[in-house]
Amino acid sequence: MDEELSIIDTNTRNEKIKNFFVSNRKIIIISISLIILIIIAFFGFGEFKSKQKIKISNLYNSVIVDHEDVNKDKTLRSLIDIIDKKDNTYSPLALYFILDNKLSNDKNQINDLFDIIINEVSLEKEIKNLIIYKKALYNADSISENELLNTLNPLINSESIWKSHALYLVAEYFYSKNEKQKSIEFFNQIINSENSNQDLVKESKKRLNRDLSD
Repeated sequence: MDEELSIIDTNTRNEKIKNFFVSNRKIIIISISLIILIIIAFFGFGEFKSKQKIKISNLYNSVIVDHEDVNKDKTLRSLIDIIDKKDNTYSPLALYFILDNKLSNDKNQINDLFDIIINEVSLEKEIKNLIIYKKALYNADSISENELLNTLNPLINSESIWKSHALYLVAEYFYSKNEKQKSIEFFNQIINSENSNQDLVKESKKRLNRDLSD
């Protein structure tokens, strides 16, 4: 008797499963198809990104190899094109090359390129912080106190590895403006912070003892 009931229960369960698949056949087929399409799209997009990366890499290397001082404008245009592609490796490298080789004297243009990389390129946090610091360093001799602080505040108000570099830049900025008390405050922040770069701690102490002591 128990065996017969077991067989009936099994048959009933199998019938329910069969009916479920029959009743929901279209939904199941569509769901499976969507899953397959998502998988294909995912791997296809990865392949596309990989090919794009190689293409940008080849373009960057070609521009660097072909660069000559007599053809700065062509190099600059090509590097700006790479920056506009918003690649997280080669866009920053393109900007560094422009800066290192002084390919543009237009500060507005350079700052626009900085802003593209800072605001529109997907970067690791500390790489982004480094670029923010480089932007501040590039502009430090031509901007106001408020502009410098606004640029560097994301670093100063964080625990970034670049925080002490930002503080040092601000301290030196105030020192150059002969605002000694403000300069002292920022040098002391470097000295009193546990995570400060030790070379900058030493330089801060030197500056305080040599040039800012009473």
